[in-house]
Amino acid sequence: RILAEPMPPWERNVKRLIDISVSLVALILLMPVMLVAAAAVKLDSPGPALYIQERVGFRGSRFRLIKFRSMVVDAEKKSGPVWAGKDDDRITRIGRFMRKTRIDELPQLYNILKGEMSLVGPRPEREFFVEQLKLKIPYYPLRLKVKPGLTGWAQIKHNYDRTLDDVREKLKYDLYYIEHWSFWFDLKI
Repeated sequence: RILAEPMPPWERNVKRLIDISVSLVALILLMPVMLVAAAAVKLDSPGPALYIQERVGFRGSRFRLIKFRSMVVDAEKKSGPVWAGKDDDRITRIGRFMRKTRIDELPQLYNILKGEMSLVGPRPEREFFVEQLKLKIPYYPLRLKVKPGLTGWAQIKHNYDRTLDDVREKLKYDLYYIEHWSFWFDLKI
């Protein structure tokens, strides 16, 4: 099933309807939390409250993912693209709290509303890493058969990516999700 189309069109349409409904309601209800988070980011460190980064989505399409900024401005200026470490000194004080509680991800509800993401699916990655991982990990491109998600089976079962082995482990969960996708599975996640 993973090599075929993971969901028929009618299921994709129902999933999209749920994505629109839930993200719209969540954006409205969570607006006070998001305003407080934006103010906290601005007070904690200089720079914008939001961080916009290009990611790879459904079937390799590119989109601009929106997050609350949890790192210092120009965090990768010297190093280039790297994954954040556990005790990464580029992460701000409020950023640590937001990452732990996942508040930094709330602006992605807008990406869901726009149709670039879904509530549930494999997390989107940056093109720099996608190109490297496609060469190093067999079946990695299969993650792109479904829309990326705000959360997914891999996020529940595993931690942040810090190593290539972490990515390999999470890929198992992403592929399991794609192969066993159902409305009930999404609700469980």
